[in-house]
Amino acid sequence: MWFGKYKDEKDKEKQNSAGGEQEERLDYLLREFKEDSVQYRDLETGEDYREKRRLLRSLMNIRMPGKMEEEVLRVQDDFLTEEAKEKGIVELSDIPTVGEQYGSSHPYADKLSVWQGDITRLHVGAIVNAANSQMLGCFVPCHGCIDNAIHSAAGIELREACSHYMHRRRIQYGSRYEEPTGQAVLTEGYNLPAEYVIHTVGPIVGRGLNQGLRDDLRNCYQNVLKCCVEHKIRSVAFCCISTGEFHFPNDEAAKIAVETVTEFLNEHSADFDRVIFNVFKEVDKLLYEEELTCNN
Repeated sequence: MWFGKYKDEKDKEKQNSAGGEQEERLDYLLREFKEDSVQYRDLETGEDYREKRRLLRSLMNIRMPGKMEEEVLRVQDDFLTEEAKEKGIVELSDIPTVGEQYGSSHPYADKLSVWQGDITRLHVGAIVNAANSQMLGCFVPCHGCIDNAIHSAAGIELREACSHYMHRRRIQYGSRYEEPTGQAVLTEGYNLPAEYVIHTVGPIVGRGLNQGLRDDLRNCYQNVLKCCVEHKIRSVAFCCISTGEFHFPNDEAAKIAVETVTEFLNEHSADFDRVIFNVFKEVDKLLYEEELTCNN
């Protein structure tokens, strides 16, 4: 009995120690990012951990690409890696296939999954980012889009990598170059559990949906999958491309996603262990479930 109590106390001490170390890292990073921003150098930070964390994320979000001291990057990486562990890393083995979860009769029921939650927690080969044509991530502090979430969890190295990519493209195609809709750009995952991020610019639905926009969305899925095959990435998690800020209808998007992935697997099923449809909203979860079980 005494040993169990002793172990609980030691575990609590260890947890408190880890939390204290994280707060020290957070305070250090706030000082460095404030100094780096110049404009917000004298910003008051307060004592509340959550508010300080939101402030750090905001400073990361608004920061333009550029060199940062190696020590700052090291502490940032340690902080984000520990934070990923605290959020809970989700392994591929933790995610059931649609065959296991729903008894789906889909021809690739053993390779497809629907998973609802934070895509930045997934330990898979690659996660898909719904990027914009500037390819630098979202600059709106703490915005709710997936582009912001992925860049915030990965760290500022991701924006720097995207900036280098765009610089090369602008040398090749001119200073006004913007990333076209439907392509796939591979970067490292940095502090994400996923090894890679595949960025794709989805179609923006303005005055109404048309076949051209449907084809653009289909190209997003096809080119991401082609990128996976080319780089021998055997597991990939798709977000719901274009259904948020870009206003693609959720039901049409789910139908295109499932159809396109299925058609691709008809030729390349041996190249994949798992393709995950990652959803955040309940409406998308229900739509993907319906698409993948409608023939049951």
